[in-house]
Amino acid sequence: MQRTGNAAGWGRGELRLGTAVTGIRGIKMRKSLLFTAVGNALPLFVLMGLGVAAPVWAQDGGDTDATADQTEAKSLDKVMVLGSRRQGTSATETLVPVDIIPMTKAATQGAQFDLGQTLQFIAPSFNSTRQTGADGADLIDSAALRGLSADQTLVLVNGKRRHNVSLVNLFGARNRGATGTDLNTIPVLAIEQVEVLRDGAAAQYGSDAIAGVMNITLKQRLGCEGVLAYGQYSRGDGENDLTTAYCGVELGERGVLGVTAEYLSRNRSDRSGKDNPRTIGDSSVDNTTVAGNGTFGITDNVEAYFTGTYQDRDASSAAFARGGIVSDDIPSRNSAAMFPDGFVPFINGDLEDRYATVGARGDFADWHVDLSTTYGYNELLYNISNTLNASIANANLLAGGAGISPTRFDAGGFSFRQQTSNLDISRYYDGVFQGLNVAFGGEYRDERYKIFAGEAGSFIDADGAGGGNAGSQGFPGFQPGDETNSSRDSWAAYVDLEASVTDRLMVDIAGRYEDYSDFGTTLNGKLAWAYRTTDSLRLRGSVSTGFRAPSLQQRFFSSTFTDFIGGVPTDVVLAPNGGAVANAAGIPKLKEETSDNFTLGFTWEPLDNLTLTVDGYWINIDDRIVLSGRFDDSDPSIGAILDQLGVGEAQFFVNSVDTKTRGVDVTAAHDMPMAGGKLVTLLGFNYNKTDVRRVNTPAALAGREDALLDNREKLFIENGAPRSKGTLAFDYTHGSWNGLFKLIYFGSQTLGTFSGPPVPNLKYDARLSADASLTYAFNAGKTKFTIGAANIFDQFPSAQNADETDNGFKYDSVQFGLNGTALFARLSSEF
Repeated sequence: MQRTGNAAGWGRGELRLGTAVTGIRGIKMRKSLLFTAVGNALPLFVLMGLGVAAPVWAQDGGDTDATADQTEAKSLDKVMVLGSRRQGTSATETLVPVDIIPMTKAATQGAQFDLGQTLQFIAPSFNSTRQTGADGADLIDSAALRGLSADQTLVLVNGKRRHNVSLVNLFGARNRGATGTDLNTIPVLAIEQVEVLRDGAAAQYGSDAIAGVMNITLKQRLGCEGVLAYGQYSRGDGENDLTTAYCGVELGERGVLGVTAEYLSRNRSDRSGKDNPRTIGDSSVDNTTVAGNGTFGITDNVEAYFTGTYQDRDASSAAFARGGIVSDDIPSRNSAAMFPDGFVPFINGDLEDRYATVGARGDFADWHVDLSTTYGYNELLYNISNTLNASIANANLLAGGAGISPTRFDAGGFSFRQQTSNLDISRYYDGVFQGLNVAFGGEYRDERYKIFAGEAGSFIDADGAGGGNAGSQGFPGFQPGDETNSSRDSWAAYVDLEASVTDRLMVDIAGRYEDYSDFGTTLNGKLAWAYRTTDSLRLRGSVSTGFRAPSLQQRFFSSTFTDFIGGVPTDVVLAPNGGAVANAAGIPKLKEETSDNFTLGFTWEPLDNLTLTVDGYWINIDDRIVLSGRFDDSDPSIGAILDQLGVGEAQFFVNSVDTKTRGVDVTAAHDMPMAGGKLVTLLGFNYNKTDVRRVNTPAALAGREDALLDNREKLFIENGAPRSKGTLAFDYTHGSWNGLFKLIYFGSQTLGTFSGPPVPNLKYDARLSADASLTYAFNAGKTKFTIGAANIFDQFPSAQNADETDNGFKYDSVQFGLNGTALFARLSSEF
């Protein structure tokens, strides 16, 4: 069923990317060598000659069987990759930049234990920051490409759309206002490779693909393997325990079933200091995950396939501390009878994530047909512990009681379901030009979003105005008025033509039409090309339009919560789009974001053992959906409404911003023999700069532009991720030993303050982190033991005024986190 057609010599100058510390298999170069991952100084000099700061990535060099490595490389060439719908396309034939990150080494030798953090220290264009002090965002790590929002990156699993989470990132979160995809619901050991398309692709794949597309390919090979791992921070907390195993077995005469089971436990860390009542650091997490991936041959030309993942996660994060008897928090936020010394509430989440795809594909009279349906479900239910409802405690005190309240509340939650059906048809014509692939198809998607109210004690005001504040401290529960059960559907049709026009020129033209039941239709197109000027140099570029549909979460989310602004607690309502508060404020109905994407670059192989790629990009996005600034009770339109609700401020989702993002991606790979072994160097660098071009102020909000998008919210859009990030990895293998050293550079960030100008912005200086590990392979290379450390320089973000940060600590969780050095050990074995 594989049909590769005429590659027309496109195999030169392309590159497979991986990481050193987490390791990855597969840098593909001219002689089809599989390299480990990491460096030598030559690529660094090449990049310096280009005027680019040099960073890194990596590759797998830990295996002792070179024949097995070459076999895997050939197998990976046959896997269909992003950016092309031609069957059997390899990464060496794509017209746009696609990074292939094999995950073998990451799963068995990596310093990071989940997928989000693994990719954070591999791919410079990828960002995933573990949050602290950001409520639900502490429980689900968001991820994004090229400094854009988490919901502007489309995530696929085995080529099929993966659902977003039900959580909306709010205050304190880097991807504020966005709903991304939870990558940590997929065990790293279950993954064969991750493909990252660094180009706009909405005309090919639909909504969300503005910044790019990630495709996670799951394992499906015979045999079993297992990993035991342990890690903790050098300060003795944040312990991680990982137990995971994979087995692939034959399924009938024509099929294979791969199943992965994983248990991951992560304990809290705390960097708040002895005299700080806060708990600042990683949340605690217990994940139980199962993933399956299989095919079953029906006939010689037709096979059925299925993919599924299930995760149950119990997670807990720490909220802001409430003061004791000597503070102003009694009786408003505490009770002297319950917590005389103050307390830290805990926001606990019970998360359930389900995903399944079933389908069939095969060849019929020269046409390849793929029919599938995909189901995704994500649910987050909150319960708040070590807390109280101060209004209940105060009412009890006024009635002659001791002044007590329950200490645990069911605060409600939300869920998101997505069902997608796809029909994809393609055919390759050898006799048209130097080869023409014709692909077309359709998609139908149905989505539903729900908010569940919590128990009454989690939100009621038991003692009336004044006295104790309503709701459970740390996270007030969702109220019956917040509840929603909203849905929409959409359908799409696309056509994609890819031609080798000559033996040097390759062109792709794609178009996609979508119709949404809630906001209407959109039509998008893409033109991509690649021209091989010499045997070693290939130019490539693309022009495309794109869109992102407003999520149901952004349209219907509603909640009242307590934010700490400059250390002062303030009750804030996030009002749903189309609701009474938003309408009174003049907030228009949400519509789609639209984009124009441009890329231009080249791949170059000046030497047999050196490959370089450079790709520049320009992304204009109009009508970006953002979380507005705060409107307070002095606002002439909604001030009275806020007073009636008993809250001080309101926020909304609104299409209010046009942005421009410019950047460049650089990668380089080099290998060489050294002292009887092999040294591989891999570099990767990303620079991106996002600017707000215009604030689109609705007529009803004229004169209140600063409230619609204040300086603080503007800087979150422009500096939510470091403007530059890079990795430089050195991976050396000698016999049974493998050593890895990787430098990770995080550029500076500038974030806003609550006070705003003229108070200076928060300046986070650039930081250079480093990871190192040593692996010994025994039992003929089937068993490996690894020890190592991450952030060996013990780097921390720049210190700030704690009253101006989101989490109320001396620095936010920016760049690479705030926990310092981490130590780890892994034992892996194939059997």
